[in-house]
Amino acid sequence: HQHIGRRPIAAFGNSDGDLQMLQWTCSGPGPHFCLYVHHTDGEREWAYDRQSSIGRLDKGLDAAADSGWTVVDMKKDWNRVFAFEK
Repeated sequence: HQHIGRRPIAAFGNSDGDLQMLQWTCSGPGPHFCLYVHHTDGEREWAYDRQSSIGRLDKGLDAAADSGWTVVDMKKDWNRVFAFEK
């Protein structure tokens, strides 16, 4: 908010490090959208979850479930992760 002067209407994250940004965005009045990309596809991209030592997504999954945020599962929801994939 220091740079744009107001609360954003959309925020996207992929780890617990993004949780405060999503909480800030979706806690205010008016329209807003918050989404987590859950890295579950270790074959096509780095996978991390609740027990990961890097890129942990634990508290964020709980907050998303409690707050009604969208969670995209890379393995289940994406046909392609990178443009070069068929």
